[in-house]
Amino acid sequence: MLICLPPSEGKTRATEGGPVDLATLTSPSLDSQRETVLDALARISARPDATEILKVGSSLADEVARNTTLRTAPAAPATEVYTGVLYAAAGLGTLDDDAARRAAADVLVFSGLWGVVAPHDRIPAYRLSMGVDLPGVGRLATAWRPHLAEALDARAAGDVVVDCRSAAYLAAWKPRTTGTDATDWVAVRVVREHAGRRTVVSHNAKHTRGVLTGHLLRRDGVPPSSAEELLDATRELDGTVIGTEVGTGLSYRMIEATLHAATTRTAARTLEIVIS
Repeated sequence: MLICLPPSEGKTRATEGGPVDLATLTSPSLDSQRETVLDALARISARPDATEILKVGSSLADEVARNTTLRTAPAAPATEVYTGVLYAAAGLGTLDDDAARRAAADVLVFSGLWGVVAPHDRIPAYRLSMGVDLPGVGRLATAWRPHLAEALDARAAGDVVVDCRSAAYLAAWKPRTTGTDATDWVAVRVVREHAGRRTVVSHNAKHTRGVLTGHLLRRDGVPPSSAEELLDATRELDGTVIGTEVGTGLSYRMIEATLHAATTRTAARTLEIVIS
């Protein structure tokens, strides 16, 4: 099992501790590209038009300015830096020893700056989306693609990839679904059922993907290694209260999980989770 997560948009700054050491991050083959992106980001973040280039509002100017000191800024485990709905629901920072070891081996967070990091990797908070066209590097998803393929294709071969990423991060690496090193690639989709209709949700989808991630790491037994085993593991949450609606305070639960076929030979299958 390999769980692929997007980073959180908001990130929590460490206030103490040593700086990032690229040599300690997962997938060391990415270090050269990490250096390239890190240097380019520092240069761009010092420019007066940095917020425009990085596609963020002027209210985030201070966060962008901090990109110029990432090599010396305090670093913390990714589980403490990445915050937000998905990460709060997954509870990656509160896993027991067995689940934490599983997370270290089976979870990757995709990043416009680092390529990928594992939950225990120590990084500083930064501001950079994979959707940015970074001067000196180019479109980040395109720039990262060959490096991530080299680093991840072998890891994913013959396993199931549980894909919780958004489109920008999906563009940086797609598992191979054909050939001798094929992967059982499954994208997680969440819909809400109300009055007989099913609609795509946003906040609740992030939360539900986080709940699924936490469940897959904490559950007893062997981790899933195929889409069918992933479906069985997900159905263990049938009837479980997933979370609480923002605004109304009403709880919602998972009522169904189904596996849909891929639309093409190179696309992902879809694990659809229905909440109500």
